[in-house]
Amino acid sequence: MSCCKSRTGDKTTVKIRLVISEKGLPCNERDVSMPLSEQKEPWFMRLNLGEEVPVLIHEDNIISDYNQIIDYVEKNFVGELIPQLIPEEGSVMHPRVLQYRELLDTLPMDAYTHGCILHPELTTDSMIPKYATAEIRRHLENASTELMKLDHEEPQLQEPYLSKQKKLMDKILEHDNVNYLTKILGELGMVLDQIEAELEKRKLEYEGQKCELWLCGHVFTLADILLGATLHRLKFLGLSKKYWEDGSRPNLQSFFDRVQKRYAFRKVLGDIHTTLLSAVLPNAFRMVKRKPPSFFGASFLMGSLGGMGYFAYWYLKKKYI
Repeated sequence: MSCCKSRTGDKTTVKIRLVISEKGLPCNERDVSMPLSEQKEPWFMRLNLGEEVPVLIHEDNIISDYNQIIDYVEKNFVGELIPQLIPEEGSVMHPRVLQYRELLDTLPMDAYTHGCILHPELTTDSMIPKYATAEIRRHLENASTELMKLDHEEPQLQEPYLSKQKKLMDKILEHDNVNYLTKILGELGMVLDQIEAELEKRKLEYEGQKCELWLCGHVFTLADILLGATLHRLKFLGLSKKYWEDGSRPNLQSFFDRVQKRYAFRKVLGDIHTTLLSAVLPNAFRMVKRKPPSFFGASFLMGSLGGMGYFAYWYLKKKYI
């Protein structure tokens, strides 16, 4: 089995890698650099015309839909030593896992990410350097001009590349709306309240029993993978102190502490403080070997390298000095 993945911390890629790791399955991974537009190269287009990452390849099967990949892995890799992440139909835990799978997968993580980068004043102890905010704002201001240039200079990119870039720009501009961001962060709080209450139910349900408790029961499931990945991203964005580290949701705090210690989470996500560094630094060196993409230009390459240098200094200073 092999998996084409993005190194940029894409939320669906992370969840699928966690599923594969939790099931203890061998998998050859190949990075697909989005900044280098490697998803447009012929070898990848032959796998997935939609240019979406990740893509799973197993024997003669090629699956590119996020939910289909999870269901395929769960259905086709079973055995006494392979954990079942979605309980069997008819069990008490089955509807719980499906409920929280849907709930957690519908959270607007892209909006949280873009919004927190563009409005760091809404976060506390964000792992994203301030340099990133200024850089993104500068590129947003220049994006319309760059897109118009591409319309004339690179007509072969008009569809679907330019359309995709314009949609991305529109999405980020929407996520720059403070009122919208405040609204969805308020809704996130209600979701976490629901999860906090569900974790409390597990304590009452298994009171007196010696077993490790997770979101849907005494067995670790897909719901826990999705919740753990979500909390990891929120921590990285600087939202953890607002939502659970202030003592307001102790069950959520306990869950996050435990899930971070799992082998699969340490293998896939590593140290929370090095998330950005491990995601962008390899791409930076690969970019040096190539001509920078025309959409961003050489200034983006130099700015990105400078920003990563700033982040490396900031992280090392915080940790060791």
